[in-house]
Amino acid sequence: MSGEQATLNRIWAKTLLEELARSGVRDVCLAPGSRSTPLALEANANPKLTLHTHFDERGLGFLALGLAKSAQQAVAVIVTSGTAVANLLPAVAESGLTREKLVLLTSDRPVELVGCGANQAINQTDIFSSHVTGALFLPSPTTQVSLNWLLTSVDDLMHRQSREGGAIHINCPYPEPLYSRHEQEYFSDYVKAVERWQQSGAAYSCQQIAAAKAPQWSSDYVHRRGVIVVGSVTLTQGIQACELAKKLGWPILCDPQSGVGSEWGHFDLWLQHAHARQQLSEAEVVLQLGSRIVSKRLTHWLAEQMTQRHCEYIYVAPELERNNPSHLAQAHIVANIEPWIKQAILALSRYEKPAQQGWADELKSFSHDIGHMARLSLCTERELSEIAVALKATELEKDTLVFVGNSLFVRLLDMFTVWPGMSVYSNRGASGIDGLIATAAGVQRHQKQPMVMFVGDTSLLYDLNSLALMRHPPQPVVVVVLNNDGGAIFDLLPVPDEQRQALYQMPHGMTFEHAAQQFGLAYCRPETVSHYQSAVDRHLYHGEGTLLLEVVTPPQQAAQQIHQLMSQIDAL
Repeated sequence: MSGEQATLNRIWAKTLLEELARSGVRDVCLAPGSRSTPLALEANANPKLTLHTHFDERGLGFLALGLAKSAQQAVAVIVTSGTAVANLLPAVAESGLTREKLVLLTSDRPVELVGCGANQAINQTDIFSSHVTGALFLPSPTTQVSLNWLLTSVDDLMHRQSREGGAIHINCPYPEPLYSRHEQEYFSDYVKAVERWQQSGAAYSCQQIAAAKAPQWSSDYVHRRGVIVVGSVTLTQGIQACELAKKLGWPILCDPQSGVGSEWGHFDLWLQHAHARQQLSEAEVVLQLGSRIVSKRLTHWLAEQMTQRHCEYIYVAPELERNNPSHLAQAHIVANIEPWIKQAILALSRYEKPAQQGWADELKSFSHDIGHMARLSLCTERELSEIAVALKATELEKDTLVFVGNSLFVRLLDMFTVWPGMSVYSNRGASGIDGLIATAAGVQRHQKQPMVMFVGDTSLLYDLNSLALMRHPPQPVVVVVLNNDGGAIFDLLPVPDEQRQALYQMPHGMTFEHAAQQFGLAYCRPETVSHYQSAVDRHLYHGEGTLLLEVVTPPQQAAQQIHQLMSQIDAL
């Protein structure tokens, strides 16, 4: 029967997707294609799964990344064969660094059609290389291979992902025919081997790892001068970190990705002041919670502190991967951050008052003075600038999601913003400018809260197709595009002046009003700070859909303003 292979393809796809659903997958991101028909139809038929579609596989991968980032659970991605698979690589590389769990279900031609000139056939074996946690290259569906093998093979890969995070790759070669209406009862004897699994509702196999005892908090740290550094963590973890700092009486330096701030904010600026830097350098221990620090000055200070002053460096994160770009002597405590902090606070409750409490309180005045100077000189009503937008970011309501793009603006937030407690998301693994719109769309689809996204003009041009994902958001979205006509980040880097514009900034001379119109989005181009703020508030809390809000600023403006501010800071 010509339809037997098509039916068997469906049986394998159905078994695979059902096991993924039983292992915790709830969302499936799907791009169109013919070779992926078995997976697409079975994903659509499974009531446990929610489908998200997009015509662009590169954007689809980042949409899945955003969903996984927000939900903190595995998200499946289904694509057809050929370059559709290759287009997932940027999102896979990001997840390999930040450990979001993606399950890549890549359709493929059968082995006999690879390497012989067949249409839409490329070698997909190990296409994601070391960027994935593991890979499973399935044979074409056949009754000579049992469904029991399929289930244990999938489970083994899912167990590995549950321990290590990151993406896993399951390559699925489907021979033609791909379309059939034959009933699956024809293969009832073949399917009978997994009948018990079908009826159970549970995953076919499980893996249990005995929980290691949470590390004890050493009483020695109560009597030492320390600094807490908060990296890319959840808002809950950031709030807990602030509680721990208060208990110890230590200063806490909060990365903009944490969503929290402290009285030691603006550290990327005051670390350039000799007296402030010298005082912070009296620290004897640094406790870092979470990874991916934005501030290069803080990273340089850490390196100097460990190599020249022999400070102790403790890093707490659940990931096994090394997060130590300066290769410092580091104690990496592999632990979930929330229970670790809770235990630390509980252990510290035995002490009435840490001996070194408040040792760095003098630095608060630097933070206060810098914040005051910035607001006074760089956030006037007359001129709308990128720094003014960064300073205004803290006036969002606390239930607003924030997604921050890469390049210049995330550094401006690091310098000028002290978050009051916001849920902040980013792609700071590979720190690429691709897929940012799609990732933000994925985050909001899970959270279903109002969102503001800050993105650069070049980044938006790179991911313009993904504005299609923003047409019908579950809650209002404001996409703030900071248009400085190219890569203004290079104004802060020591690139050659003669080639700065032609080879680095690459000015494009474009605005985005017609892009908003093409994708059916509202559009606004404010001229003043008050106009900007009222447009954001009006849309977020009284509007619907997505507003593309374009802030057009002169090239080099932000760099010039930073240099002017630094001259004032030097005089403190």
